[in-house]
Amino acid sequence: MLTIALTGGIACGKSTVSGMLSALGASIIDADQISHSLTAPNGAALPAIRQTFGSSVFNEDGTLDRPALSALVFSDKAAIEKLNAIIHPLVKQHMEDQLTACRKQGAQIVILDVPLLFEASMQHMGDLVACVVAPEEVQIARMASRNGYTREEALSRIRNQMPVSEKARLSDVVIDTNKPLTELQKEIERLYQGWSARKEQA
Repeated sequence: MLTIALTGGIACGKSTVSGMLSALGASIIDADQISHSLTAPNGAALPAIRQTFGSSVFNEDGTLDRPALSALVFSDKAAIEKLNAIIHPLVKQHMEDQLTACRKQGAQIVILDVPLLFEASMQHMGDLVACVVAPEEVQIARMASRNGYTREEALSRIRNQMPVSEKARLSDVVIDTNKPLTELQKEIERLYQGWSARKEQA
């Protein structure tokens, strides 16, 4: 089994790349999905979040008020570090459990889709690290279109993450998504074929 840790900056096109790899036959373990389940109703992370941030980030029915929590952590670096300290260890444990399941099921290529791969020190979970990149102006335009963010809101989210250039420098493979989808698809197919060949030689 070959494990690829896939990361990148916000709105760089990582979900698109992950979807293409899934369509080619890769098994996907999605850190964002795991994180969302941990903060869903009765999620394992909720007690620690309430203890750390108080009831102001919860709705009356006890569910997490995601917009309130986002507004809090994106305006306070210390707050986002506290939230990450709660979420990251839980996500890592769930990912390890899913990796074990993939191995038992005979998966050939597994993609660990982790936006905060380096920030959470999870890069060693992959045999290779692939980083998805795009120019900052493209990131801003995508967030404006996708989320309705203003330029300032988009920049705030970009600046709250490790610079994409630094992630790319630390990675084995860099995938630039600032190109037509047909070209990107061909690039992903070439990469997948190479990874498959590497798996066969292992």
